[in-house]
Amino acid sequence: MRIVGEFPRKVREIETAWIPMTDGVRLAARIWLPEDAEANPVPAILEYVPYRRRDGTRGRDEPMHRYFAGHGYASVRVDIRGSGDSGGLLGDEYLKQEQDDALDVIAWLAAQPWCGGAVGMMGISWGGFNSLQVAARQQPPALKAIITSCSTDDRYADDVHYMGGCPLGDNFSWGATMYGRASAPPDPAVVGDGWRAMWLERLETLPVFLANWLEHQRRDAYWKHGSVRENYGAIRVPVFAIGGWADSYSNAIPRLLAGLTVPCIGVIGPWSHFLGYEGGPGPLIGFLQEALRWWDHWLKGRETGIMQEPMLRVFMQGSDPPAPTYAIRSGRWVAEPLWPPKSGVASRRYALNPGRLDGTALPETTLTLRSPQDTGQAGGEWCAHATGTDLPTDQRWDDAASLVFDTPPLNETVDILGAPVATLDLAVDRPVAMVALRLNDVAPDGASTRVTYGLLNLTHRDGHERPTPLEPGRRYRVRVQLGDIAQTFPAGHRIRLAVSTCYWPIAWPGPAPVNLTLFTGASQLDLPVRAPRPEDAAVAFAPPEAAPPMRKTILEPGRAAQTVNRDIAAATTTVTVDFDMGRIRIEDLDLEYGSWRREIFRVGWDDPIGARGEVTYKFTYRRGDWDVRTETRTVLTHTPTEFVIHADLDAFEGDRRIFTRSVDRRIVRDLT
Repeated sequence: MRIVGEFPRKVREIETAWIPMTDGVRLAARIWLPEDAEANPVPAILEYVPYRRRDGTRGRDEPMHRYFAGHGYASVRVDIRGSGDSGGLLGDEYLKQEQDDALDVIAWLAAQPWCGGAVGMMGISWGGFNSLQVAARQQPPALKAIITSCSTDDRYADDVHYMGGCPLGDNFSWGATMYGRASAPPDPAVVGDGWRAMWLERLETLPVFLANWLEHQRRDAYWKHGSVRENYGAIRVPVFAIGGWADSYSNAIPRLLAGLTVPCIGVIGPWSHFLGYEGGPGPLIGFLQEALRWWDHWLKGRETGIMQEPMLRVFMQGSDPPAPTYAIRSGRWVAEPLWPPKSGVASRRYALNPGRLDGTALPETTLTLRSPQDTGQAGGEWCAHATGTDLPTDQRWDDAASLVFDTPPLNETVDILGAPVATLDLAVDRPVAMVALRLNDVAPDGASTRVTYGLLNLTHRDGHERPTPLEPGRRYRVRVQLGDIAQTFPAGHRIRLAVSTCYWPIAWPGPAPVNLTLFTGASQLDLPVRAPRPEDAAVAFAPPEAAPPMRKTILEPGRAAQTVNRDIAAATTTVTVDFDMGRIRIEDLDLEYGSWRREIFRVGWDDPIGARGEVTYKFTYRRGDWDVRTETRTVLTHTPTEFVIHADLDAFEGDRRIFTRSVDRRIVRDLT
């Protein structure tokens, strides 16, 4: 990455600005803007998330927001109500209150003497979500355009909580992680002597996020709120959607392009949960330059050529051996002038015959399967962050526990772009069951690389709002859509569809082991096969660049690790994930800051009820005599009829524990 030290406009920084809400609560903001902005007002760019602008996201904020300010914008990073140094309380994600506050923030920005009145909103993950949600409110006249990254238009079907109606392991681990993150205190250097009272009030009222989410196991009004897919027409400002194939949120980008009625463009690279100019896997691009082209066009009225780009530019991934991380993915950039494409992408149908994917169906037969409960251990993390351990590894272990269907070795290269769809004729022996499908690239040496996958809770076969139990032994025809992907299968490789009855720990286990019968000949797979386009050769991005990083000293280095332990005597498998950020000193704040997280998932090979998840999280902060930490521990177990949650929260000043709380919740399973 090229570090840019000099910009067209000199930058000044406001470390903390207070933005008043209509109910009197104040939100804390950090602002970068040109030194002469009051004499020559500029548009504003807002990022609005709960991850602590002073320390939690400072390392990411500094290179990006200073870069925008240096090119003539007021770039603003705001802590959501009840997070960081902002007042009020945080009750859940994406509440109406959060959106209402954003409207107040946008109005405040537009009224500042250094702002010319136009505002853009952007963000990754939480900030990408609320950028879409605030745009759909239609009320802030100052909001002119947004950039949404690694987000979704559907909070139920395509977020961290549920996939195909199946509760995700990340629903648990992210709920536990957010419980830890939200327990952190405000900074006394910012809020003054009242910091402790603010902290204790947060701790007393902190929700167990996981319980909120498990109380809504079907797509009800709770999830429809904030899901802009409910009404794409509510968004009246242009949208730039960007993400990566290694991330878990890339499916929303093609849907947004197809559903929105406003000017919109999309970019999907090979990246995980990052903005494309940092993290990985590579190749990285000059995302900040692309964002500037977008902002200059929509906020300054300049012709930058951004709207002459193809509607969708994606990285067509090459065939790489399976690995838990990649520095660089092989492949090439391709372009679609419109999405959905008018031509060039056609469905190719394969029949599922015993062990094979063929162009013609053979006479119907039956295959039966009861996957071990630890099938899926090679799946990596649902949401990858390029830690070095979180991408799917060689699928042969999971393939051995699945029904697999292979093409013959390919005679020519096959490119796909879009969402593969499987239609399965099946029967099961339980009223609640799931099916997991993986599309794999199988090399001549047998190495099996997962390309994309999909899950379906079969009680949701007719939709996510009104699931119904299965009738054991009855034959059903179900449709399973896998995740969108752009992938090359080389000549000589085989395309594999693998079918299993569980996918742990990505999906939480069901209430009982399931025997599945699949009817071959009657089942099929449709792949979106793409022909090369002339526009592909013109896709090019500048190399990444950014403003200088924040000044820090590494006091203790971080590390990430994932281990899988199979206990033969106990017939259990345990996956342990450690993510130790280490400890750093943020020089400009004279603040020592560190965090540590451990996730442990255990399941019995034929005993889903023995499944257990545990997440431990710790944050530490120290400046002079101010020495605080929070520790949380969240455990999820289940019975055939209930989810069982235990959550511990402890807060310390020095060695003195000043707060402790334990919460126990039992939540009835709703056909999950």
